[in-house]
Amino acid sequence: MTWKRVATAAVLIPFAVGLVLWGSTALLALAVGLVTLLALFEYFSLGEAIGHRAYRFWTATCALILVYVQWRATSGSVYGLSRNLTVYRNTEWFAGSMLSIEGALLLFVLGIAAITLFTKRPMVEALPAAGISCSGLILVAFPLSFAIRIHGSGSQGPQLLLFAMVIIWVGDTAAYFVGRAMGKHALAPHLSPKKTWEGTVASFLGSLIVALVFARYMTVPLPHLLGMAAVGNVAGQVGDLLESAYKRSAGIKDSGSILPGHGGVLDRIDALILAIPVVWYYWVLIYSPRSYPFWVRRDRLGGNAFRSSRLCRGSSASSRWRRELTWKS
Repeated sequence: MTWKRVATAAVLIPFAVGLVLWGSTALLALAVGLVTLLALFEYFSLGEAIGHRAYRFWTATCALILVYVQWRATSGSVYGLSRNLTVYRNTEWFAGSMLSIEGALLLFVLGIAAITLFTKRPMVEALPAAGISCSGLILVAFPLSFAIRIHGSGSQGPQLLLFAMVIIWVGDTAAYFVGRAMGKHALAPHLSPKKTWEGTVASFLGSLIVALVFARYMTVPLPHLLGMAAVGNVAGQVGDLLESAYKRSAGIKDSGSILPGHGGVLDRIDALILAIPVVWYYWVLIYSPRSYPFWVRRDRLGGNAFRSSRLCRGSSASSRWRRELTWKS
């Protein structure tokens, strides 16, 4: 089992690292969409094991809409696909302001309401179907979509996303081997009998070591990297235990078998599902406000330094708000 686990990681990790560091945010969004669908269907299979059938097609559709919304939040109106090919995006005609996270969630709720009222399924399935569909979107698709926001958040976005992934990978690896070698005190035997406090501590320390390494390659101050590693690791371990609770509830050992030695996709990304949004919100709520005042944001665009941005009322009927920019040559 161990060699299968190592072999699968040896194949997937270089691919994931290359995609994060050298792939475009659009390409990453496509990958996130695929992984989300695979994880979502595995989650639905857990529900079906206890008789809860989800509205698969509608939930998957709204999950992809969330992925698109997160990508749209990171991209401008002009997007370069290659040196000689540029795409100009104009979506004002399509739902306008509805293309937001709130809009996507509202669309999902309205769809669930319509399906519940007009479905031919037995009415005894109405509540379980709505519950497993909603929990799948909120607990799997929504948090995982923040990987796109991190990747497209600026010049350090790809490095930050890789950092969030590596603290989980190293933490999981440290917990696995230390737990097997010297684990004696069970962490949560009712959820996962093999997880130990020794492995948990090793996982946490491994994530902090990752922060020390990444401090050499990122401009983020070390205390903030340590802070993100700490909260990201804790969130990741909670996510791992949460998925163990799902599987124990369904009476299933692994969510799938697509990844030899690891189980299913959901088994592999369970920690990332919570760690990624926690790292993102640390970045935007704790690190970024202290780095720059909220009214000042610096970026490089066309040789000019973007100094400030404020929202003011626009005169156009199609756009209530416009962004006023001040440039410094």
